[in-house]
Amino acid sequence: MKKIVVLSLCSALLFGCAPGSGLTKPKKAKEISEYINTINKEDLSKHLYIVAGDEMAGRDTGSEGQKKAGEYLINHYKSLGISYPTGASSYYQPIPGEFMTKKFGNKVDDSENIWAFIKGNEFPDEIVVISAHYDHVGNKNDEIYNGADDDGSGTVTLLEIAEAFAKARKEGNGPKRSVLFLHVTAEEKGLHGSRYYSENPIFPMKNTVVDINIDMIGRVDPEHEENPNYIYVIGSDRLSTELHEINEAMNTKYVGLNLDYKFNDRNDPQRIYFRSDHYNFAKNGVPSIFFFNGVHADYHQPSDTPDKINYELMTKRAQLAFADAWEIANREKRIIADKNGE
Repeated sequence: MKKIVVLSLCSALLFGCAPGSGLTKPKKAKEISEYINTINKEDLSKHLYIVAGDEMAGRDTGSEGQKKAGEYLINHYKSLGISYPTGASSYYQPIPGEFMTKKFGNKVDDSENIWAFIKGNEFPDEIVVISAHYDHVGNKNDEIYNGADDDGSGTVTLLEIAEAFAKARKEGNGPKRSVLFLHVTAEEKGLHGSRYYSENPIFPMKNTVVDINIDMIGRVDPEHEENPNYIYVIGSDRLSTELHEINEAMNTKYVGLNLDYKFNDRNDPQRIYFRSDHYNFAKNGVPSIFFFNGVHADYHQPSDTPDKINYELMTKRAQLAFADAWEIANREKRIIADKNGE
């Protein structure tokens, strides 16, 4: 998650929803459970020890280490039979360093977003975006800042969600809508990768149904040490009543986390809502939800390493993100933005 110095910067069950709620009732309830369960702690750990390993040298924007991490992501998508988006020429969306240069900041090296795509079989022009940033802060004083939680955890979660969707597709189970797996760069420099995508989308923003953003889901913050079965949910109700209800229902039916809305408070002094990549979708009217575990002692420290991740908890959080994506991608009607974002 982007670090800032100035901090000013339906609970209804899936099969018990009221008429007109819009939640999909799968024909075979066991199918989503089977696909959810392909997301497991063993695979998440395997991926994370590589993506957040010393070889990647902290994945600073445009660095050799970040590019190595990107190659790992792309090779995994290839192994799943998931290609890049229709209309693109590769898995990369190049971003010039000049775009990412702050007005009074240093030059940022050229970098690239990475995208992979599963085409929908009924509503292919409607796009579900699942995002995470794969950059971190690199090296400082000869120490590697591995960024296992921030945001290695979100990065590898996208790989596992993609694998679940790929298995479903192979077995003839959708998705109805297209799914774009979007690994954005330069989040730590100022949300530049997602801003670039929002200004240069491969698909029109008006066709983007939702952004499910995953940024730090592998740890426990001090407020939840006694009861770590939680996730912070941010932004779900700001643009779409349905998105908020879907997340609550999917959690109740499949996962059972405690959903903490502390940072969704419009008066949040830390302004967390504005500090990750979903915001560049939300400000363009796209319903967005941001999953976050909160700040801990290893945040933006060289001690944010893969051995400190709570993989069982991370698995549940990843499964919730998948359940939301599955529901939104497969329901009969597109969710609507019925709120103004306030």
